Amino acid sequence: MLDGWTLRPAQERGHADHGWLNTHHTFSFALYYDPAHMGFGPLRVINDDRVAPGQGFGRHGHRDMEILSYVVDGALEHRDTLGNGSVLRAGDVQLLRAGTGIQHSEFNASKDTPVRFLQIWVKPAETGLTPGYQERRLEGARGFELIAGPNPYGHAFKLEQDVGIFALRSTEAAAERYRLRDDRALWIQVVRGNLEVSNHDTTCMLTEGDGLAITQCIDEEGLRFEGDAEAVVFDVSRAAL
Repeated sequence: MLDGWTLRPAQERGHADHGWLNTHHTFSFALYYDPAHMGFGPLRVINDDRVAPGQGFGRHGHRDMEILSYVVDGALEHRDTLGNGSVLRAGDVQLLRAGTGIQHSEFNASKDTPVRFLQIWVKPAETGLTPGYQERRLEGARGFELIAGPNPYGHAFKLEQDVGIFALRSTEAAAERYRLRDDRALWIQVVRGNLEVSNHDTTCMLTEGDGLAITQCIDEEGLRFEGDAEAVVFDVSRAAL
C-alpha cells in the first residue's frame, strides 16, 4: 500500500465455516496458510470467531503462548485445568498464559444467541512459564485503554512480551491521537464500525474486519483516529518484525 502502511482487507482474510463455528483468520492458522501473512512480529493469531448457541471448543491444550480473548457480543463460558470457570460477556477480556501446558474449553454460554469474540495469540519472550489465567471487564471509555502489556498499569494484564495491546473506542465527536515511537510499529484491527486513520498527508479508511500495519509515522503529533468504531491496537517493536 502506502510507504510504511499496509492494509489487510477483511475480505482477504482466511475463512472457514464449520457450521457451529464461523471464523476469519487475519494470519495463517490451522488449515489456512499464507506465507505473506504469518503474523506481525510476536503477534501470531487474530481470529474473529462466531460460535453458534450451545456450541464451542472442547477441552484442548496449549503450550508457550499468551492467549487473549476479547468478547464482542454474547457470552463465552471458560473452563481450564487450573480450576478456573466463568462466563465472560461483551466487554470482558481474559488472558490465558499457556506456559508449560494448560488445557481449557471455550463454549457459547447461551442456547439461543451466538457469541462473537477475538482470539489473539502472542508468542512470549520466554518458554516454560508457569501457566496462569486472568479476566476483567474493560472500562469502556472513549480513547485508548491498555488491555495488556509488558509494563501494565491500572487493571491491565501483564504480558510476557514487548507488545502493548489496547482497546480503542473512537467516536465522531473528537479525534483520538496515538504517538508512535520511531522504533515501534502498530497493527490496528477494526472490531466494528468505520475508522479513519491519518498521519500528515496519509489517510486510510477502515471498516469491520480490516487490519492495518503501520511502520512509519512522520507527524510529531502522532496518528489521528476518527470515526465511530471499536478496534484493538497492537504496539510492537519494529526490530521484531
